[in-house]
Amino acid sequence: MPSDSAPTTRAEVAGRSALPQRKDGEHRFERPVWPPPGPRRVAEDFGALYAANGVVAAVFSMTGPVAVILAEGTRGGLSQAEIASWIFGVFFLNGLLTMLACWLYRQPLAFFWTIPGTVVVGTSLNHLTWPEVIGAYVVTGVLILFLGLTGSVRRVMSWLPMPIVMAMVAGVFLKFGTDLVRAVEGQAVLAVPMVAAFLLLSAPANVGRWMPPVLGALLVGAVAVVVAGDVRAVPGAGWLAAPVVQAPQWSSGAMLELVVPLAITVLVVQNGQGMAVLTAAGHRPPMNIATVACGVWSLLASVVGAVSTCLTGPTNALLTASGRRTRQYTSGILCGFLAVVFGLLAPGFVRMMTAMPEAFVAALGGLAMLPALRSAFTAAFSSRCTFGALVSFLVTVADVQLLNIGSAFWGLLAGLLVSRLLEPADFRRATTAPPTSG
Repeated sequence: MPSDSAPTTRAEVAGRSALPQRKDGEHRFERPVWPPPGPRRVAEDFGALYAANGVVAAVFSMTGPVAVILAEGTRGGLSQAEIASWIFGVFFLNGLLTMLACWLYRQPLAFFWTIPGTVVVGTSLNHLTWPEVIGAYVVTGVLILFLGLTGSVRRVMSWLPMPIVMAMVAGVFLKFGTDLVRAVEGQAVLAVPMVAAFLLLSAPANVGRWMPPVLGALLVGAVAVVVAGDVRAVPGAGWLAAPVVQAPQWSSGAMLELVVPLAITVLVVQNGQGMAVLTAAGHRPPMNIATVACGVWSLLASVVGAVSTCLTGPTNALLTASGRRTRQYTSGILCGFLAVVFGLLAPGFVRMMTAMPEAFVAALGGLAMLPALRSAFTAAFSSRCTFGALVSFLVTVADVQLLNIGSAFWGLLAGLLVSRLLEPADFRRATTAPPTSG
């Protein structure tokens, strides 16, 4: 296959314009390709390889990450209808954004939702009401939109040492790993086959490429549940989405507890990862436009109770796994379309998953979070600010609830203060170095 460095067809040459050829700072808002590709050009750029990439990326998002929403929503006392509305928002609305962004910028730009933010919200639902959480969603969306419109994203990202941020994320994610271990201990007949399937599909890269390990674990677990006759009857009406619109409630406690951690997980953790993945694949993702889009869509998603929108890292990595760079946007368009369809069918999916034993959801969510948990630990403790990162991790894991504000906020704050005091040289280098995400 010819290299991207030497395109050999007119379509390849034209597709090069999808990569923004601007210098940093030349335009605050990165301009899309104009005119955008018509149906004929999209069809020419599409193919079996790009269809496979799009399907795998969509399936990945529909399995393990959704199990995280189910686990946190259930733990937080949300109703089946509220969880279905949440899933509708993160798939239907973000699927539309993904299709639009990939088409306009002619590069893979998959937008979904902040997984660490979801876990933070799940913890907060133990003492905050659902309307208070939605109020925090609205303010988070406004903050993200403001930072995007003012072009302040890079500066804000450079203020926060990544090791301390990722230590907070590791602390938030840790319970998924411990829940997985408890599931294996408590219901080995169900959880052990799921873990075995995950490990087998994770070992040979060529197998895992066509069957995501989390999907394999889901299928094996579903078979084990059916064989054991452990499926529960769950009442529910209809399979099509019926979004639940909930008016926000303004609570200073919820704002202090959620807005800053949610914004950080979107801008630093998720968008930073997504930008890095796309840049490494040879694309020039539009950082400021992506931030503005995350702000606008976070506001839209909050209307139906969905957590904030972000530019996802793992899904974009799957979209750029193979094929010509100039044609990978078609994978993103297909991924977005499948997300829209999945969002429309959210109530049926939630009812099916709710019928499964708790150990099934716990094992699936834990397996899905293992790579993210490993990455968080590596980023937190492999370079600078390790003492501050350790403090951030410990305070977050301890589930500190001071002034009715959750542990993610206090973990981040404690880590920053300790690192600034005890690791001044590391802290200075970590906060003045330019971000690596774009």
